[in-house]
Amino acid sequence: MATRGGFSSRLGFIMAAAGSAVGLGNIWGFPYEVGQGGGAAFVVMYLIFCFVLCYPVMVTEIAIGRKTEKNPVGAFNALGYKKWNFVGKMGIFSGFLILSFYNVIAGWAFGYVYEMAIGNFDIATHFSEFTQDVFKVGAYGMVFMATTAYVVSKGISGGIEKAAKFLMPSLLIMILLIVGYALTLPNAMDGLRFYLVPDFSEINTQVVINALGQAFFSLSLGMGALITYGSYVNKKENIVSAAAFITLADVGIAVLAGMMIFPLIGFMSGGAMDNVGSGPGLIFETLPEIFGTIGGTLGAVAGTLFFVLLCFAALTSTVSLLEVPVAYVVDEKNVRRSRAVWLVAGAIFLIGIPSLLGNGYSEFFSKFITYPGSETATDFLSFIANVANDTLLPLGGCLIVFFAAHIWKKHNLDEELSHGAPNYKGSFLQKYLNFAVGYLAPAVLGFIFVMTVLKTYFGISIF
Repeated sequence: MATRGGFSSRLGFIMAAAGSAVGLGNIWGFPYEVGQGGGAAFVVMYLIFCFVLCYPVMVTEIAIGRKTEKNPVGAFNALGYKKWNFVGKMGIFSGFLILSFYNVIAGWAFGYVYEMAIGNFDIATHFSEFTQDVFKVGAYGMVFMATTAYVVSKGISGGIEKAAKFLMPSLLIMILLIVGYALTLPNAMDGLRFYLVPDFSEINTQVVINALGQAFFSLSLGMGALITYGSYVNKKENIVSAAAFITLADVGIAVLAGMMIFPLIGFMSGGAMDNVGSGPGLIFETLPEIFGTIGGTLGAVAGTLFFVLLCFAALTSTVSLLEVPVAYVVDEKNVRRSRAVWLVAGAIFLIGIPSLLGNGYSEFFSKFITYPGSETATDFLSFIANVANDTLLPLGGCLIVFFAAHIWKKHNLDEELSHGAPNYKGSFLQKYLNFAVGYLAPAVLGFIFVMTVLKTYFGISIF
């Protein structure tokens, strides 16, 4: 522990882990999925999954990390199950892929900070041209990756924890400022009603699958990030309560993001909430247009603040995504941290170039693959997101909880969780976590994995 470093405080760990969870998935992905899922009904499903299903997976990952004080691959080796370290390798691979395209989107957000600051609201109608300017957008992405690498290179307490203690409160303050302003706009209540008043007739199998996928990705599960962060946690820490705080923080930020965005859409649309699930356009086209409607200095300030907020949210996640492969290289290959950080960051940036080119600049990467049963081609960035987010993360989560319950055994998991939580053993929570980790989580995640593979890659929808 001394050579690897560790979190200096409980608050530092919670903020860093919450920062890992809070990211573009909350500010961008969550409102988009809510729009696609019919509004508040999706929100209800998302909340249920976060606490009933994802929380047990989070507790398990952190416990494995703290028990072994290792990266996702080393953790399985240290527990004596080397044959299972493929799960850790898959998690590192997933995080590698996710960061490669995540950095591209973060670069877009970083570029929009400048565009909003100079009052260029017309960027809303030129988003495709913006993404095709690969040298400019690539430069933004390179700066963002370098910033991420700098934070990670400073270590756990001096880099990741220190950054989280600044970024997370700043993030919350900015969201609250925009929420407060958005709620004063005409027709804001129509947007809020769409977001908070559920129509359960909107719920179907696809909404349920999407809600679980959003919860899982939002909480950084299945890729080893929380195994890695758990490896830096003190034995006296109460993992059970810390994971609850992390889940609450992530859910809270996501819910506030919706309260920020849907009133703005209600204002822009005159209260019509019929077409709000518009993918990247929701953030990079619709919102700049809204800030342009506000106009003047106020619109520029609001727009700049929003995209600074988006960059902060992205940075808290990119830091954790980079730390996972860096921890592996440091632990398993005995490479000095600073050297490992810049080598890994450089490799990920290079792997992300096809995602950068696949937004209209290169026809090959823009129409990279056409899945069976689909009439339209999928670009490279979306393909990587399908593979990493939608496929590997639920599979990784399923295998981690199955391993913890049936290979490592539940009594060992309980023993680790009881450190720092003297009242855990014999409690209702212990009984629920044993059930969820042993049966509920692997069954549901396995089901979601199979359904996703069938629908995404073969066009087969059973329900």
